[in-house]
This record gives sequence, C-alpha cells and structure tokens, in this order.
Amino acid sequence: MEILAPYSHAAVSLALYALIALLLAPLAGIARDRAGVTPGQRPPADYARKGYRISRAHANAAENAGIFAAVIAAAVLTGAAPFWVNLFASLAVLARVVMVWVHVQGIGSANMGPRSFAYVFGWLMMLLIAIMAVFAGFA
Repeated sequence: MEILAPYSHAAVSLALYALIALLLAPLAGIARDRAGVTPGQRPPADYARKGYRISRAHANAAENAGIFAAVIAAAVLTGAAPFWVNLFASLAVLARVVMVWVHVQGIGSANMGPRSFAYVFGWLMMLLIAIMAVFAGFA
C-alpha cells in the first residue's frame, strides 16, 4: 500500500512495541508462578523483587499498547507529517525499551527514578503524535 509507505518506521515501531509486550508476557507469567500467585493476580508489591518488576513492566506495556496503536493509527489516517510521526514513534519505542530495561534491572528508586523519566519521555512522544493527528485532521 503506497499510501502507508511514508509511515513505515511508525509501522515497525508499532510492531516492535507489540513484540516487547509479547516477550514480557511469558516472563511475567513465570514471575507470577514463582511468586505463588493465582492467575490474574500480581506478585506482592515489592520493588526489591525482580518478579514484581517484570510483572509491572508487562502490565505497563499492555496498558499503553492501545494508546500507542491509537495515536499511530490516527496520525496515519489523518495524514500527519510522516517524518515527525516516524521519529516520535521510534523515540517512543526506544523510551519503552529503556524503561523496561531499567525497570526489570531495578535501576533507580521505585518512584521518580530513571524509569519514570523514560516513561514520561515515551508518553510525551505519544502525546505529540496525537496532537499532530488532531491538527492534521482539521487541516
């Protein structure tokens, strides 16, 4: 589809985001099993435990996947500037990778550490894509 070709980086970013969530899913399941919790429950909230951090990283990726997909779809459908959509989508995925790495490794504090900064940066990239889609839709 030639009309989607200018957004190829955004499409790849969307696929990479999905892969991150998909790869975290079995790791989170293993972590929950090792914590002895039943399906649907989370390990005890203890940031010092790696299993809890993996479970939270997966939950956060799953919680934000729909938003990421929605802003990419809106930007493509409204014809927002492909360069910026691609750049912001790529940076959002990079921020997600950093966030997952920092979270799973337990780098920094549970609140307002490097993980929070990576999350906010990715959130800001998604916000910018959404704003571009809104303005492109009214143009």
